[in-house]
Amino acid sequence: MAKILYEVKRNNNTESKGYGMWYGRAKSLETLNTRKLANHISEHGSIYTPDVVYGVLEKFRSCLLEMLLNSKKVKIDGLGTFYCTIESTGAPSKDKYNTQENIKGLRVRFLPEQAQEQNISSREFLKRAEFISIDQLKPDPEEEGGEG
Repeated sequence: MAKILYEVKRNNNTESKGYGMWYGRAKSLETLNTRKLANHISEHGSIYTPDVVYGVLEKFRSCLLEMLLNSKKVKIDGLGTFYCTIESTGAPSKDKYNTQENIKGLRVRFLPEQAQEQNISSREFLKRAEFISIDQLKPDPEEEGGEG
């Protein structure tokens, strides 16, 4: 089963409705760059060397961006769909809408696969995870200092 690390943090934002409450936050051990991911993939019994896998991942990245910037969605079977959204302010009328003034951002979004056999939606992802508190990984200060 997958092991998801988390830590519990207090909300100290006085403007928030959840001020003073404690919330779980996912923690990561590391960020894999493209090269490390390519090495990992090639270690899974792949006939392809890390350099070949890296090349494919780099081509995927550049082509994904190209397709998104050409108003296309990109669906990766078993994973999900990448697509763009626009952050925009309103204009008083259609003819007053100006992309330079009204468009504030262009975002890349991801919608997880929802097909039953490959569902990685939040609900299904949650069922597959085992949660481990980051506190379990931190050494106990009393044990670390030792007595004696």
